[in-house]
Amino acid sequence: MYLPLLLFAAASVGGGNPDLANARDRQDRAKLDQIVTEYRAAAEKQQNDPNSLYRLALAQSYAAEVAIEMRDKPKGRELAEAGIKSAEKAVALNGNSSEFHRILGTLCGQMISSNGLAALKYGKCALNEVNRAIELDPKSSEAYVSHGVGNYYLPGALGGGIDLAIKDFQKAVDLNPKSHEAYLWLGIALRKDNKPAEAHKALAKSLELNPNRVWTKQQLDKTPAQ
Repeated sequence: MYLPLLLFAAASVGGGNPDLANARDRQDRAKLDQIVTEYRAAAEKQQNDPNSLYRLALAQSYAAEVAIEMRDKPKGRELAEAGIKSAEKAVALNGNSSEFHRILGTLCGQMISSNGLAALKYGKCALNEVNRAIELDPKSSEAYVSHGVGNYYLPGALGGGIDLAIKDFQKAVDLNPKSHEAYLWLGIALRKDNKPAEAHKALAKSLELNPNRVWTKQQLDKTPAQ
């Protein structure tokens, strides 16, 4: 069954802007578009500032995520593609940032989530960039969530698969038991693996940790408790 899932894995702090995370949680596309526009203007003024480019890439990733959640795949692809360019510039300016590599891998994964045929083009980026993020910061729960999402969407023939994804999400939970994102994706993966009771439990935990996340509520509602 097709799941028009997000592909997030973007940092829970929202790049230092709580409005960004809140807009994502509420699926407020107008607010996300506003933030993307503001961050783009700032990045254009500071073209050699990797942090400014990262904030723009993160906002584009959040906006793409919500577009995909709401079944607007063309807009999701447009935002993710633009975000990849922003993230690539940030990585070029600072290749030692785990988070910069993670968001680039996340955006490549979002291209796959909005168009499965893109796996051949973006699959390597999705996993390799997040692998680099984990090398730079082995204790990053967010990086393991991103890695798991990449494995979730990539078929086994391309190095992914549901079993690998579940392991990644469980590792993310182990690293940060308060990560609502890790529990959300763990629940989604367990449901796909035909384990509805375990999936329901993980999704309920995610919603407990972040009651404002509309997408989590929607996923929990369509997951039977047993």
